[in-house]
Amino acid sequence: MRTAFLGTSAFAAGLLERLAASPHRPALVVTRPNRRGGRGRREQAPPVARAARALGLELDQPESVNGEAARARIAAAAPETVVVCAFGALIREPLLSEHELLNVHPSLLPRWRGAAPLERAIMAGDATTGVSIMRLTAGLDSGPVCLSVGVPIAPDDTYATLAARLEELGAELLLRALTERPAFADQPEDGVTYAEKIGPGDRTLSGSDAVVAERVVRALHPHVGARALLADGSYLGVLRARITEGEASEHVVAREGRLLLGALELLEVQPPGGRPMDAAAFLRGRGLPGS
Repeated sequence: MRTAFLGTSAFAAGLLERLAASPHRPALVVTRPNRRGGRGRREQAPPVARAARALGLELDQPESVNGEAARARIAAAAPETVVVCAFGALIREPLLSEHELLNVHPSLLPRWRGAAPLERAIMAGDATTGVSIMRLTAGLDSGPVCLSVGVPIAPDDTYATLAARLEELGAELLLRALTERPAFADQPEDGVTYAEKIGPGDRTLSGSDAVVAERVVRALHPHVGARALLADGSYLGVLRARITEGEASEHVVAREGRLLLGALELLEVQPPGGRPMDAAAFLRGRGLPGS
């Protein structure tokens, strides 16, 4: 089947690689424009743009996928189906009606519609999540679903480990959907939840609930990163942590050679502007209240 592909993230890039190796290789890849970011604010291409170039696929990076020029470029590729995965911008009419748009969404819809379904599932302590293949409509991830398969979330899963499994599953389901053309069914009205985009407040760990804080560390590792408040008002990046014993606290303290935020022990951290290091290395270089 002749396809086009719309996506942006690293998760979408992995899916694109599988799609490009199949009989449904995209005639066109559309992603977001390059943006400045990271240290030095250097211009960076989205993961899907880098993957498309490496795969030798035709690439378009319009300012708006809904604009006339972008829509004309997609139409010229003459796709029978447009595959969408983690594009990161709303797709509106008339583009929605000009093509069949098949969306690969990493959750068991209708749970966790929206921008950060994988992170929100871990943060909420969900026992399972999965991938749904749905038809894109004007509503937020509310279109009919043709395939949906669940996977367990392990107690030690991070974003990285869970995303790898869901990427593999998503590719398998997408190829099934393109080849077998299963029937679509409307999503149920019950059980709808929304996975809001991760903001600065979501990253900041609370010392009052170690269970929730430990989930946040795993949910945001390694792509966003959790952080904990230090006594001087700065933030310490937290890459790995575990639940232990301790009293609630507003900021990180050192006690008996350990870094603690309430009942959360910080095992691997990253100082502002510094490199990742284990807690012992951090304590050797910096004293904290309680040490």
